[in-house]
Amino acid sequence: QVQLVESGGGLVQPGGSLRLSCAASGFIFSNFAMSWVRQAPGKGVEWIAGLNHDGRNPIYASSLKGRFTISRDNAKNMLYLQMNNLEPGDTAVYFCASGSKYAKAPGGGQGTQVTVST
Repeated sequence: QVQLVESGGGLVQPGGSLRLSCAASGFIFSNFAMSWVRQAPGKGVEWIAGLNHDGRNPIYASSLKGRFTISRDNAKNMLYLQMNNLEPGDTAVYFCASGSKYAKAPGGGQGTQVTVST
């Protein structure tokens, strides 16, 4: 059974940084592409980043303007999202998803809340 547990969110001021983590279990993590998606209040799910099963070829939503970095550690079954220069528009619940670099929906975890505010 696939289990994804997101963590690392919180309240941060504009311009700050956070590193999100996603702990994966129940499947062979190193065999699957992974993604991060987010959902802001009152809005639909937005895909933001994805990468191959081996950590190569990361790809990002153009709206991020190079502020985020996705990575993974297959030895630890972990996916990460380093978020820098955060903006109020980044406020959302962040989810990881397995099986695609271009996930269109959360992967079943509860997500982690990121709030960017003064």
